[in-house]
Amino acid sequence: MAKVFFASARSQKWKYEESMPGRLEQLLTQIGMMNYFSPDEWVAVKTHFGSDGAHRIIRPTFLRKVVEALRKIGAKPFVTDTVRIKGLDYLDVANGNGINHLSVGAPVILADGLYGRDSLMVKAGDILGEIAVASVIHDVPAMVVCSHVKGHINAGYAGAIKNLAMGGVSASHRTCGWKCGRGAMHTIGEGELVWDADKCELCYQCRDVCPLDAISFEEEKLVWNGDICWRCGRCERVCQSESLTLPADIGRFMRSLAEAARAVVSTFEPGKILYINFLTEIQPECDCMPTADVPVMQDLGILVSEDVVAIEQASMDMLLAASPLPASLAHDKGLKEGDDILAGLHGRPYRLQVEEAERLGLGSRGYEIVSLD
Repeated sequence: MAKVFFASARSQKWKYEESMPGRLEQLLTQIGMMNYFSPDEWVAVKTHFGSDGAHRIIRPTFLRKVVEALRKIGAKPFVTDTVRIKGLDYLDVANGNGINHLSVGAPVILADGLYGRDSLMVKAGDILGEIAVASVIHDVPAMVVCSHVKGHINAGYAGAIKNLAMGGVSASHRTCGWKCGRGAMHTIGEGELVWDADKCELCYQCRDVCPLDAISFEEEKLVWNGDICWRCGRCERVCQSESLTLPADIGRFMRSLAEAARAVVSTFEPGKILYINFLTEIQPECDCMPTADVPVMQDLGILVSEDVVAIEQASMDMLLAASPLPASLAHDKGLKEGDDILAGLHGRPYRLQVEEAERLGLGSRGYEIVSLD
């Protein structure tokens, strides 16, 4: 049974050791970084840089604690993510959100290059076949996956599996384009965007939220470039008039997340990935959206494990036991004590991604919580 180390978000004494940064330091000491990483070894610290307006990412102070723990054993860490918007713009976003070499104490780089096309094709599974894993993540010998646990438009729940699948895979590939990158997960069935002109209020949120400029308006008519669209669904999500529809197979999407995660993990030797889940500022949407709503449940703490399935199951179990916060989207939807909050927010069968990851051999849903002494 996998061990999942846990530190609560509660601070009940006025001591640094009781703070969350202090407790993260203790967790990393307790788990023993030297058990996973070696002196002079390059280690990717994988995170999400966020977006303009999405400020509830993993705070730089926590990333710095991970970097410091790695440097303490002589490893050579760097902080990284894959391109979600144009590369230089994304680095500006990271810096604006406080992630830079000064704040985290290590270089900050893009794992799939400035253009999001630096990747290698890796076998994934029956649904995806092969997928383009970002070249830096493919080549680096070790990695710490720092995941902000939250809701998600498509996945319902976003944690370490989504961070591996969407964040470890390149935006595109030099020869087969976005259909070999993370778009391969989004575009199962290659659904076509449908626009209902009669319902459209011409608010242009769909155009503004698109990371690829695939939507424009000409003479008050929507123009969609399906050749470059990732089918990520952001446009449909932000359309408050319900004039946009993008068909999707959610079950296959969940399973494809597990397949892509396995492809990323397969490029590492066993025991060379450590997972840290931050159950903090648990907002209803992904960090890639242009805003961050208030949290739907209280901060719970930090989990650390070498088993991605176990840490995801433990995270989900903690969320299931949490109470909805007032004046949040959970409250707006009438969710109450004992409800599955994330399922109530998006109506997605989010646990399927973890069940499929276990079936694919990525780990076990059985776990033992080891609370910080």
